[in-house]
Amino acid sequence: MTRDEQFQHGLKVLQQIDGEAGQKVIDSLADISPELGHQIVAWAFGDIYARRGLPPRDRELVTLGELTALGGCEPQLEVHINAALNVGLTPQEIVETFLHSAVYCGMPRALNATFVAKKVFAERDLLPVTSRTS
Repeated sequence: MTRDEQFQHGLKVLQQIDGEAGQKVIDSLADISPELGHQIVAWAFGDIYARRGLPPRDRELVTLGELTALGGCEPQLEVHINAALNVGLTPQEIVETFLHSAVYCGMPRALNATFVAKKVFAERDLLPVTSRTS
């Protein structure tokens, strides 16, 4: 594929997964690093997210765990919590992901991620979240 074709392919995948939130990230880079925006679309979404090895739902589940583990990624968590909901994860599954992350990433990072989820869920009128205890 040409550079432009790869970008267009990635843009289609980005729109399917992240919707408007993903486009806002790309747009926010236009005046500072349009090449980074291009790489996010063409490489991250056109090459990686488009791979058939994992469905989008599973990719977002992995991404939530990785961003939680990294810490300091709350803006990206917000985008990917929305994306996770867009591709079929439930609020309960997202909360459970962050609870599970506490074991491996620590309570502060799990708390930060959970509070980002709370913000997203409130914006999407998905509170309160009920979950199983076992």
